[in-house]
Amino acid sequence: MERGKFITIEGIEGVGKSTNIDYLADIIEAHGQRVLKTREPGGTPVAEDIRRLLKEHRDEPLPDVAELLLMFAARSINVENVIRPALDSGTWVISDRFTDSTRAYQGGGRGFPRESIEWLADFVHGNLQPDLTILLDAPVEVAMQRADRRGERDRFEVEKTDFFGRVRQTYLQLAEQAPDRFAIVDCSMDLARVQATLGEIVTPLLVET
Repeated sequence: MERGKFITIEGIEGVGKSTNIDYLADIIEAHGQRVLKTREPGGTPVAEDIRRLLKEHRDEPLPDVAELLLMFAARSINVENVIRPALDSGTWVISDRFTDSTRAYQGGGRGFPRESIEWLADFVHGNLQPDLTILLDAPVEVAMQRADRRGERDRFEVEKTDFFGRVRQTYLQLAEQAPDRFAIVDCSMDLARVQATLGEIVTPLLVET
């Protein structure tokens, strides 16, 4: 059985990941492929519990190193219990965030050394890498205005503009370093143009199968 394709969707808050993941899933299913949608942190009941620990506002502060380790703990559960089995069964997996988010948020945003993150990535998921990573990109000010419309903000969304500026810049650097894997989509365009671009990006993968 042919292995499924692994697609990850990345970007800062407010770039429209959920809407566009649904659109991508529809395109892939229309070509006769099974699709599983997951998210990080989360994707399984236990990993969703970790997600709540990471996202909720609490009286006790969460140290940055604990945040980093919890991200990888949730990722390990999702990879072993959901992502790998789905891919092995021939199902395509679309993940709302993966390790590039850690590189951007905990690396670029929090300042963790890249080598520490890469050691954890190799330990947790080894040779499992996305076949395609789509970076939904928009200027920080535009993305934050969109995120503000969603109401109450979680522990990450309340970070300052300069934090998200560092995250965005790290994402763009990652895309520059891995051009064969990354595709950047300008999400300041209207939704129809964004989704037309997404269709163009995913089509080569569909042609291969």
